Amino acid sequence: MFGAMESKKSSISSKILGFGLGGFFLVGAALLGGIYLGQEEIVTFKGAENLVSIPLNSSNANSDLPSDLNYDGVEEIYDSLRRNFDGELNEEDLINGIKRGLTSATGDPFTEFFNVSDAEAFTASLDGTFVGIGAELSQDDNQNIIVVSPLEGFPAEAAGLRPQDIIAQIDGEDTAGFTVTQAVQAIRGEIGIDVTLTVVRGNSEVLDITITRDTIDIPSVTSSIENGIGILDIAQFSDDTYDLANAAAQEFRDQDVSGVIVDVRGNPGGFLEQATRISGLWLDDDKVAVDIRSDGESQQTLNANGSRRLQGLPTVVLINGGSASASEIVAGALSDNGVATLVGTQSFGKGSVQNLNELSDGELLKVTTARWFTPNGINIDDEGISPDEVVEISEEQFLADEDPQLDRALEILRGDQAQN
Repeated sequence: MFGAMESKKSSISSKILGFGLGGFFLVGAALLGGIYLGQEEIVTFKGAENLVSIPLNSSNANSDLPSDLNYDGVEEIYDSLRRNFDGELNEEDLINGIKRGLTSATGDPFTEFFNVSDAEAFTASLDGTFVGIGAELSQDDNQNIIVVSPLEGFPAEAAGLRPQDIIAQIDGEDTAGFTVTQAVQAIRGEIGIDVTLTVVRGNSEVLDITITRDTIDIPSVTSSIENGIGILDIAQFSDDTYDLANAAAQEFRDQDVSGVIVDVRGNPGGFLEQATRISGLWLDDDKVAVDIRSDGESQQTLNANGSRRLQGLPTVVLINGGSASASEIVAGALSDNGVATLVGTQSFGKGSVQNLNELSDGELLKVTTARWFTPNGINIDDEGISPDEVVEISEEQFLADEDPQLDRALEILRGDQAQN
């Protein structure tokens, strides 16, 4: 889905390996409140300010299922285990196993049960600062735990972890059957302590990579101006992303930049509201940013709603295999509305929507409830967004710290500058 060298960025990428987002785990992660579009999810948190409400279609393909399941077979298995199992059983573990089995039976890696400790780790990871290794994790179609992107300047990158590496073992423990949550928990630990990942690279090379855990702290937005062109690097769509980006946009205007590069490579997503507001830096309020659909029917169409400070400026959006969900929403909104050129490689392809439901005793259930579509009515799930110009990064360029994708974006905008 994404090449081994595609997640290199000119500045800090996105989230972190320490804990993650139920499919896209940063082994670290983002924020509470609002609708969250992690590379693997969109979740609704209670008590959120500025919550974007998405009504869900109550009629679905599962309406014929019984209102209650018949647990006779489960009780039969439990009775046999209790009588015959040679080992110690824990009631809580057994019950949690049943709950995980229900969500696993959906066959959807983004529908997931979190017990109390998992839920606490999940919500804690949304603060943006955590102890981890600095990489994004996801799960491929074969349920392998894969690296989406190591983050620049953090331990995973320094140790040699690469995008699309398959994590086969964590400290010698096989990851077969692991959810992303379980993999993240196994990788997280105390600061300064090593974790060894056994990875499969290119379906043949097997490597043991030892990484020392460290504190990961990632700003959601960084910006710079290079030869009259503004560069807006969005690492994740956090609750402060629009405010930071809007301030950078004002600085771009004050410095009279001739064009803007938006870098969302390796950005696994974030709050839906932030994505629509970021789109509104370029688009009028009557322009569609994203359409949410359930069972093929539109549930809510969300328009751009930002300051329009960058409206009219030539813009290039950099994407790659680590760009997902909220990143893809912004890229799709700007591309479909004809205000940006996309450069890089195919994006991740996360077009489904999840709701996070609070259960009893602090447990959580994350459930896929809908799909999102670009303004032109395209769902990018499993497909991703194709750039207007495909620009790869070779291994040699990666190791030499070269960035041909950024270079091409600068060329495009300087060409526009020359024409003007």
